[in-house]
Amino acid sequence: MTRPAPAIVVLGNGSLATAQKIQQVYPGALIHGLAGRVEGADRTYQEFGATVRELYLQDTPIIALCAAGIVIRTLAPLLLEKGVEPPVLAVAEDGSAVVPLLGGLGGVNVLAREIAAALDVAAAITTSGELRFGTCLLNPPSGYALGDLELGKRFVSDLLAGETVRIEGAAPWLAQAQLKENPQARLAVHVDHVEREAVANELLIYPRRVLVAVNASVVNLPGAIRDALHREKIAVQSVACLLAADSEMASPALRDAALELGVPLRFADDVGALAELARDAVGQPAALLGDEAIAIAVAEQPLDPLSIGRARGRLAVIGLGPGAAELMVPAVKAELARANDILGYETYVRMAGPFRTDQVMHCTDNREEMQRARHAFELAAQGRSVVVVSSGDPGVFAMAAAVLEALHESDDASWHNVDLEILPGVSASLATAAQAGAPLGHDFCVLSLSDNLKPWDIIEKRLDLAAQADLALAFYNPISRSRPWQLGRALEIVARHRTPQTPVVLGRDVGRPGQTLRVITLGQLTPDQVDMRTMVLIGSSTTCVFPRVEGGKWVYTPRWYQTKPAG
Repeated sequence: MTRPAPAIVVLGNGSLATAQKIQQVYPGALIHGLAGRVEGADRTYQEFGATVRELYLQDTPIIALCAAGIVIRTLAPLLLEKGVEPPVLAVAEDGSAVVPLLGGLGGVNVLAREIAAALDVAAAITTSGELRFGTCLLNPPSGYALGDLELGKRFVSDLLAGETVRIEGAAPWLAQAQLKENPQARLAVHVDHVEREAVANELLIYPRRVLVAVNASVVNLPGAIRDALHREKIAVQSVACLLAADSEMASPALRDAALELGVPLRFADDVGALAELARDAVGQPAALLGDEAIAIAVAEQPLDPLSIGRARGRLAVIGLGPGAAELMVPAVKAELARANDILGYETYVRMAGPFRTDQVMHCTDNREEMQRARHAFELAAQGRSVVVVSSGDPGVFAMAAAVLEALHESDDASWHNVDLEILPGVSASLATAAQAGAPLGHDFCVLSLSDNLKPWDIIEKRLDLAAQADLALAFYNPISRSRPWQLGRALEIVARHRTPQTPVVLGRDVGRPGQTLRVITLGQLTPDQVDMRTMVLIGSSTTCVFPRVEGGKWVYTPRWYQTKPAG
């Protein structure tokens, strides 16, 4: 699996120049700066520990410009199993030291040397094997897989003790290694795709030059693939990818098989027999094995899965939350990091950035929802990873409904084969309520006062019934230049069922710079106090207000109703 670009995490402006030098080595990397202390970072964060742990759990390489001890203490609770962590490095603020901390099997020493070269210093490599041999024998390059990690550790230990080694098979990256070679040596580096029993005196490395073309209808597909490989004496670790016809793109069985085997899943035009599918996809001389249900192509050189067929396209509809980076859920951040294309209203797309230079932004007017949704499917159907951006939550007066409507109306099979997911965000009503306390703590109703997409008489009817039912109310789109009178009419309807003392919360740009929060009463509320960027929360008959010690007011609607329960 290809890891995302590194995250460069800085704590103060003094390390920003060093961070920018490192960023030149990795143009896709983003500089994460501590809010209030770092100016000019690509992204800001509020708390170092939470940010670094989140990046680590997302498998993002981390370059932290701070003391190594800070990083170690931060990540200590997450260190479970060596061999699965992303690369983690500590770099001195002035760039005078580069210390690889974690991810020895994930290429951390490679990153350390690249960064050190850019900073004109020596990397503090402490791995014995790399210091002695100039390469990490347990971390073969892309296109190759290590057979057994535990046996490999013992193998390297024997080499460090002075034993010689022989190399069997093509291992071009070892040509420059400082290994003591001997054709009669007891120890051997064995490089081949053939299934082989692991033994202590051999380091098994498998070239990923095997492609497996499969049919989703095969029962117990992962087991059937393993059996087919075993019959042909091919190691599972040599499989570069699974390949299937694009007509089976949405098959859960294929997805689950690829996940269980730990290999990419690719798709190609349905040309008939699986053997033809495999042969056409490999693109180099290959032996064809297997049968009608599972075809195996063994190429002469390691295969690049990205050059074979195409991936299943993915479309994620995301919610950014109210605007503050810390209120964006981790799954949304991860989706933005993996995306090829980002679509949305320009204001929201800019809020979602910054983006890598290879990511494409498609900004449109806020009224072009259906065109945007169709464009997103067209891109995803090409095998791209696409994100459609909404503010708040995508399912609350936002893009999720438009995307599903576009899919519902379409009979294009390629659209329906797209991997579609809706990722939630913190809606404006919930963000505003949280700032005020808990005004929506009991039953509540969310309404948009915009009559652009529904008749005003429907809005009036719903307002009247919701207010009559004594629900707390949250108003989206309360007023605009083109709709100057609707809020006044809405307040008249609510006033039929609420006293003038009913608490009202007005939250403007909550979660964004310059946010304001006011607590007033329904009797004090007039339309001129509200604009399109204001969330209006109107309490129920039980909503309470009391002063905060630091100033302002807390607002909440208790969980009980009318008569408070005993105890």
